[in-house]
Amino acid sequence: MAKRKSRIQLRSGAEVDGLREAGSIAADVLRKCSEMVAPGITTGEIDKAAADWISDHGCKSAFLGYKGFPGQTCLSVNEEVVHGIGGKRVLNEGDVIKIDVGIETPAGWIGDNAKTIPVGKISPEAEALLAATEESLFAAIDCAREGEYLSKLCGAVEAHVASLGYTVVKQFVGHGVGRQLHEEPQVPNYWDEEEMRSRRFKNPRLQTGMVLAIEPMVNAGTDDVLILDDDWTVITADRALSSHFEHTVLITDGEPEILTPRERSFAATAL
Repeated sequence: MAKRKSRIQLRSGAEVDGLREAGSIAADVLRKCSEMVAPGITTGEIDKAAADWISDHGCKSAFLGYKGFPGQTCLSVNEEVVHGIGGKRVLNEGDVIKIDVGIETPAGWIGDNAKTIPVGKISPEAEALLAATEESLFAAIDCAREGEYLSKLCGAVEAHVASLGYTVVKQFVGHGVGRQLHEEPQVPNYWDEEEMRSRRFKNPRLQTGMVLAIEPMVNAGTDDVLILDDDWTVITADRALSSHFEHTVLITDGEPEILTPRERSFAATAL
């Protein structure tokens, strides 16, 4: 039997309300985790606290057990790009940590968001990378409008960071969000027509009701990445610093709606 092609879901009414609730909870847990970040704390302590806060909301982690993932959250330090596992690693002054929180509500809706947090005082170079990554996220969100092609949103990320000398990770991408953690469409952080055809990525026009996890992963050096022996943690191939920011965004008939609201980490600049 031929495999049925997955379709991009359009959400409305109570579905959107459910996604707003999930996004708000995911954002709250991420905020609390971010406030824990300080020299001397371990990634395992952050993961355990996140589990408690997720449970306090009556929810469960959307990551724990997903394809065997062993953590409640993804905690990735310095050259680690994404999918880091909380454990005994101690955070030191000058590090940066990427915290990615995904939750599932009792009603089955997913909230997914991430940010990169400085550990104490970081170098000007590290701060510039983090700021550029967050800026690229908002450049993409500004393109998340009904009638635009997905490719415009995706290309906005690379256009911004490349102008500053950074690269985007191409092996890992954003995605649709709904009742599943990863739904259609895939949302890369760049766009190359020939490559997208070879990878069978869709380029739909954005429609009201689409819900997208937009998540730039930006490196200070090469865009090449490796996966460690734990089969999860992704690192930059040259061990250069990496940054990751993510929001879940609803396409509307007007302004895009961020379903995982939080204050920006860096002051907005003219793009």
